[in-house]
Amino acid sequence: MDTKDLAERIAAGERRALARGITLVESGRADHRVQAAEVLAALPRDRQSLRIGLSGTPGVGKSTFIEAFGMMLVQAGLRVAVLAVDPSSARSGGSILGDKTRMDRLSREPAAFIRPSPSQTHLGGVARRTREAVALCEGAGFDVVLIETVGVGQSETVVAQMSDLFLLLLAPAGGDELQGVKRGIMEMADMILINKADGDLKPAATRTCADYTGALRLLRKRPQDPDGFPKAMMVSAMTGEGLDAAWADMQALMDWRKQAGFFAATRAAQARYWFEDDVRAGLLARLDRPTARAALGKLAAEVEAGTRSPSAAAQMFLTEHLDG
Repeated sequence: MDTKDLAERIAAGERRALARGITLVESGRADHRVQAAEVLAALPRDRQSLRIGLSGTPGVGKSTFIEAFGMMLVQAGLRVAVLAVDPSSARSGGSILGDKTRMDRLSREPAAFIRPSPSQTHLGGVARRTREAVALCEGAGFDVVLIETVGVGQSETVVAQMSDLFLLLLAPAGGDELQGVKRGIMEMADMILINKADGDLKPAATRTCADYTGALRLLRKRPQDPDGFPKAMMVSAMTGEGLDAAWADMQALMDWRKQAGFFAATRAAQARYWFEDDVRAGLLARLDRPTARAALGKLAAEVEAGTRSPSAAAQMFLTEHLDG
């Protein structure tokens, strides 16, 4: 593979080249990992997209919201990329990858690109190589990159380490103030959007928005937030109501963070986080070598037989296979 040619075509905005590049970075083969690194290194470094992470429980309307929001951005003249992460089966390892079918209007837009990817049981709501896929979309010149997570619950916070804005989508009547002050995903959110604020659900959405607005006042103030943020807002992906106001608030928040120096500092901290994450992943990959697996099996049998304690066996394995 000519990685330089692939990088040039991605930088020129070729959709097929971008899809091929994402397939390359998602591969676990050693030669593909080398080629992926070459492609990423050859991309332009002067392009910055607005990276928006989006999370929420299953059924809250993430795909519907992304299509409505994405269509609004495209009609405003922006290029939008969507990276949708689908849950993988713990039994078969397969994924439906059906998010694209839910976004039929957006998928037909020339200025939009949608890529569903399997989570491969990776914790945190995103796929193992989603960060590199974001970098490819950024290199391809997209103005906004939307990262839709699996939607597994309150521990789904890894997406905040690869996005500039983290949106939490909630359904009406989803909880009271106590639910709103729970740690984890709630304190990572920059904006909480109460979706389905239309029809018979609008009164419930109004109450839920008021509950979370009150809850956000109880959370500790973060240095990267101006007055009024994080905030809760009502939106309707079906009617489009509230989307313009939400986008205006997102832009205002990002403008403030850039002027205050938080945007660059956050991206630098994220780069360090992913460097350390790659080192940890590399160390874990060394456990897959045949010699390491054989030693692991032998020590595990001794632990099962009770001839060696778990801590002593673990220390022996680490000393012999990771310290050297």
